[in-house]
Amino acid sequence: MSTEDEDRPDDEADEDEEEDIRYFVRIGQTDLDGTASVERALLGMNGIGRRVARHIAAEAGVSRTATFGRLDDEDVDAIVSLVTDFADEAPAWMTNRPADFYSGETEHVVGNNLDLTRQQDINRMQMIDSYKGVRHQRGQKVRGQRTRSTGRSEGTVGVNVEAIQEQFEEEEEEG
Repeated sequence: MSTEDEDRPDDEADEDEEEDIRYFVRIGQTDLDGTASVERALLGMNGIGRRVARHIAAEAGVSRTATFGRLDDEDVDAIVSLVTDFADEAPAWMTNRPADFYSGETEHVVGNNLDLTRQQDINRMQMIDSYKGVRHQRGQKVRGQRTRSTGRSEGTVGVNVEAIQEQFEEEEEEG
């Protein structure tokens, strides 16, 4: 038996391991990377940060460093159910909407719904002419940041030294 024949079973085992992996795992309307760890793959969803991803992995009983695409269907289903019902499982301070404006309930919005909910909140603030709504309408900073020296969208305000020097040099040449 040659050395090539001895290496073959290992190569086939590696191919089998690569075939077992799911490259995309779908949660809601988001495709997550199956080649990444559970924690890193969950970070690909809007509304899920590091702390939430670690909490979900711990609650599901899965190692956060395990490859997401190699998990069993039961583990993936457990993670999916925890993501969809995160507000029920987690403490209220960990959710992104602890007291919803309309329902008053604790919710955790993820995926495309997060962008939609955020836009609805901004539209509501604009309609009632709150301070934050007016700032959103004008395109100004909303959260109390400094605006005197930063956040300028128009041309530079202040003294343009180069233009003054050019003008001074032209006057010297003429006179």
